[in-house]
Amino acid sequence: MSKVPQKWLVVITVLLGTFTIILNNSMLNPAVPHLMEVFSADAVATGWVITIFMVTMGITMPITGYLGDKFGKKQLYMVGLGLFIIGSILGAISWDLPSLILFRGLQGIGGGMMMPTSMALIFEVFPRKERGLATGIYGIAAMMAPTIGPTLGGFIIELGTWQWLFLCNIPTGVLGLLFSWIYLKQTAKVEGISFDLSGFVTVTLGVGSILLALGRVSEIAHLTDPLNITLFVVGVMAIVLFIKIENNKEQPLLDLSIFKIPAFSYSVWIASISSISLFGGIFLIPLLIQNVFGYGAIITGLSFLPAALLSGIFMSIGGRILDRHGPSAVVTVGLSIGTIGTFFLGFVSMETALWLIFVLNALRGIGMGLSTMPSTTAGMNTIPEKFISRGSAMNNVLRQMSSALGIVFISIYFEVRRSQIVATNGVVIEEASLQAINEGFIVIAVLSLISIPAGILLGKEYKKYQRKEAKAST
Repeated sequence: MSKVPQKWLVVITVLLGTFTIILNNSMLNPAVPHLMEVFSADAVATGWVITIFMVTMGITMPITGYLGDKFGKKQLYMVGLGLFIIGSILGAISWDLPSLILFRGLQGIGGGMMMPTSMALIFEVFPRKERGLATGIYGIAAMMAPTIGPTLGGFIIELGTWQWLFLCNIPTGVLGLLFSWIYLKQTAKVEGISFDLSGFVTVTLGVGSILLALGRVSEIAHLTDPLNITLFVVGVMAIVLFIKIENNKEQPLLDLSIFKIPAFSYSVWIASISSISLFGGIFLIPLLIQNVFGYGAIITGLSFLPAALLSGIFMSIGGRILDRHGPSAVVTVGLSIGTIGTFFLGFVSMETALWLIFVLNALRGIGMGLSTMPSTTAGMNTIPEKFISRGSAMNNVLRQMSSALGIVFISIYFEVRRSQIVATNGVVIEEASLQAINEGFIVIAVLSLISIPAGILLGKEYKKYQRKEAKAST
């Protein structure tokens, strides 16, 4: 490792931890039915294994900017990874469902500390003109892990025991902790900062309530559940109150003034739509391949591999282009390619060859690789260095909420439309499922299409920022 530049060792280190977290979470999704049998619990109770992670991770993220400034980003990252490893060990020895849910919550807290801090650590050691490639390499974890996780989780459940879903985190987690101790750079602590308690309480209540409400919704009937409605209303009210509080604070928990920087706002919009598109596809493609075409989990997993690999390759290519030419072309082209791939998935028929679905999903992977991390990096580059930690926290919170919203929206749309088609047209369930899936992809494609102008505007604002920086340096 001594020949590898220090800054790239930082990327390798945070990639190890991030990949472990995202992979573990996506591995557990297909394991829910098996865990229902193991613990003799219903779907609602067992679903908390997934929901609690999402909620605790989401409510931890907003405070990471303050904690990183107060105690140092390296320390915060290592504490987060340590908590995740402890949660994994305890998760593997869980004696009942409540204990498993508790330890998954601990994992979520650890993950919430690590995810925003990872990008902030990379930004600490890379100059602006090199961050595109660095975050492109790092972003491979964020794109590949959710696509290969369900397949790997299915293999573990089929060939081993559920405990291995947690035990397999330990080797990479410990290695990541060792790398963190050796290679992460100590960051300067910010003196004289105060903790924004009112902001913390309101954002925790707001983000936690909304994520909890979204995590409890998987079918149309859940939308009218009084508890879910209450959670969502309380969450929205708390977020509104949080915004009012933060705008009047000298030292806010999350400085919302960064949204006045257009490039950052456009990058957040693109990241949110990309999250909806990614997780919407992760939900719909297994339904298409298994429920409509009748293939098994292995073929489903293989359908994601080309997309995952190409996404990783083109993420690093997109990062290089960003560093050399800015985000205009690469982000816009990426969004366009992703939109085209998604749109044509909306016209799949029962006679469509399986290889074509692989190709169209791969196109989506290329598009996301070119657009997602380059747009995020470009937006983060335009905010002042002192706001990097909090900007990263903001970006991650909104991405987390968008992912949850995307899965809820697409799953409910699929359920409702399939039922309507069966009732009105009297077709078999496979044909109804296919039409609902097609429409779901077209909806996602429309969302991607309307984000293309944001890519163009991001490029224009980034050029303005570069000209401003060039003037300031002369």
